[in-house]
Amino acid sequence: MHSSDQSSQKFWGLLKWKERWGLSWRGWLLLTLLGLASASLLFVNVHPFLVVTHRVNTNTLVVEGWIQRYAIRGGANEFNGGSYERIFTTGGPENGTGGYVNDYQTSASVGAEALKKVGVPEDVIQMVPSHVIGRERTYSSAVALRDWFHEHNVPVHSINVLTEDAHARRTRLLYQKAFGRNVVVGVIAISNPDYDPTQWWRYSDGVREVIGESIAYIYAKFFFYPSASPSNKEAAQANPIQHPVNMQQ
Repeated sequence: MHSSDQSSQKFWGLLKWKERWGLSWRGWLLLTLLGLASASLLFVNVHPFLVVTHRVNTNTLVVEGWIQRYAIRGGANEFNGGSYERIFTTGGPENGTGGYVNDYQTSASVGAEALKKVGVPEDVIQMVPSHVIGRERTYSSAVALRDWFHEHNVPVHSINVLTEDAHARRTRLLYQKAFGRNVVVGVIAISNPDYDPTQWWRYSDGVREVIGESIAYIYAKFFFYPSASPSNKEAAQANPIQHPVNMQQ
């Protein structure tokens, strides 16, 4: 017994040999098949997971101003077909501006103008621009909207946020983070007409949106902390507002 113990050790007892169970080729085959089945299931269901629509009972519709024209038309249809009283457009500085210039060079302003062009009355549209061009623009836009409600003493208990396609789940997550538990956030996803959502992997637009938004959602869910995000108030101090936003009557 003593000699057996000695033979199972090497290098003055620093290494010790033990018997153990290992996977046979059948075990590795089963494990591989299970992995492929799981990956296939995830692959098929990732698009429906991201493109979520969950309306809540509210009279406030929010449209992300950066969305494409097909989604803008969807926003107009949603407003006209619902019981909404006002429609708010959000978004920060346009790409290529290098930062905040004025309220009219923001996605919120672009979205408001686009809604007017598709027939939404001007007096029910209120743009609420963000002045932040940071690592999480959606969250900054939500914070700007939240602060606008507070500054104008507009009580809000629920909102529906309309966005495009695979961006929907991340939009809902970040708006909920910004508004907190006292405001119920619904989301409406307008599907991209340029590709078949059931076969998104066959289209360059589908691959780009699904993979990009999957990574962005994982980041927002597990690695983004609102306290680390610059506030709109700090950005406003650095870039004074040239065109103040007034409540439209």
